[in-house]
Amino acid sequence: MLAFTLGFIVGAFLLWLLSAGKLREIRILDEQKQLLQQEKQIVVEFMHNMVEAVAEGSDRTSMFQRIIHAAILSTGAMSACIFEKRSDGSLQGVAVEGLFPPQRKLIKPDTGQPATRSQFLESVLKSENYKMGEGLIGQVAKSRRALLIADAQNDPRVVHHEDSSLTVRSIIVAPIIFQDELLAVLAVANPSDGLAFTETDFSLVESLAEQVGLALHNSEAMQLQIEKNKLDLDIELASNIQGLLLPRVFPPADHIAFATHYKAAQKVGGDFYDVFALDERRIAFAIADVSGKGISASILMAICQTHLRHYAQQHCSPSAVLSCINRAMEPTMQRDMFITMVYAVIDLDTEQLTLARAGHELPLFYDCHTKGGLDVDPIQSPGMAVGMVAPEIFDSIIKDVSIHFGSNDALILYTDGITETANTEGEEYGSERLLRVLKRHGDREAQVIIDKALESVDRFSRGSGQFDDLTLIAVKHA
Repeated sequence: MLAFTLGFIVGAFLLWLLSAGKLREIRILDEQKQLLQQEKQIVVEFMHNMVEAVAEGSDRTSMFQRIIHAAILSTGAMSACIFEKRSDGSLQGVAVEGLFPPQRKLIKPDTGQPATRSQFLESVLKSENYKMGEGLIGQVAKSRRALLIADAQNDPRVVHHEDSSLTVRSIIVAPIIFQDELLAVLAVANPSDGLAFTETDFSLVESLAEQVGLALHNSEAMQLQIEKNKLDLDIELASNIQGLLLPRVFPPADHIAFATHYKAAQKVGGDFYDVFALDERRIAFAIADVSGKGISASILMAICQTHLRHYAQQHCSPSAVLSCINRAMEPTMQRDMFITMVYAVIDLDTEQLTLARAGHELPLFYDCHTKGGLDVDPIQSPGMAVGMVAPEIFDSIIKDVSIHFGSNDALILYTDGITETANTEGEEYGSERLLRVLKRHGDREAQVIIDKALESVDRFSRGSGQFDDLTLIAVKHA
């Protein structure tokens, strides 16, 4: 009976021990589950904070400041700092909150330094620059592995300061990486409860650093998209303004008709044309091509057009007008930029057309009044591009050329975007093909001449694409 009783007691005691162990294990598992849930909630809230920052379009500096603030709230740390990787591979302090201890021995501030301690520490941290492998920050950056120093006061790797408020009791340093690229290093110091950071805290900071990498990448992508949208808007506005500079309605003239075509290779281009009345009996027109494409070319085009309108009212001679434009623009133009141009004036009373050419493509003339009947040829005239040479050289070369522009005659002006259009074999369209178009259709209306020229170019290129601005002017005497 006694043996049975003892056996029962021992069995019950062992059962109690087993039950207590199970309960302890369950309690530990439950605590771990709660900690994981808390960490998950912190990370989710941190991610939400970062998403808001990205959505607001925060700049990089604001983004970093927001990150360390969120890191402090999430970890309960008293201070934090971010060190960004620079293009030379070094690490620069870019954002700090709280009295984060500098990672080098402090040098006492000279007069004129920030008045408060926090301002001084912030200026120190933002002026510090670490090489890969240097100090705790450099070591973590080089190894790309987070570091927990629970007892920092007894660790030789930690810099200690005489100021007790800068004592590092515990510190976590984690790399911020996105797609295997090191972006920055995040450091948090001294839990506010006075205890040491735990492995749970360490795991949390690693998770936060991972989310920071994604947020920084998204922020940069967002900023690039914003800048692109702004640039697209600016270019669209420039394109609209450029369209306003190109005339759609031409001055009325007895027996003279104009037709034009302009299509930029990009949103804005460097070609331009103009048609305007000088007085009741004289009409001026011009075509020009600025070297290059895009915004810079379009700005130069607008300046050139302004000069053209101004000097055309002061000089009757086309060559004198072009000389004035060159004199005004040559000193300020970049060496790799120039403008080719043809400027012409038609006298409606005398039926005389006078033109000057500044290095531009030769105008093509459909002449019905030669001795042999019809003649279709380029109009030869000397001249160099605007902005290419000094006024003395430019003026000595450029000359006026006059022709009789009478009944049924036609003239076509064009930019090299037409003649240099290439087909799929790389062959260029050239001026000879355009000359043949004029010879075949020169007796028709100005708009028909333009349409036939474009059809010919399109047929030749066979959809190979437009790589330069395309501009045409057709002038037809009825």
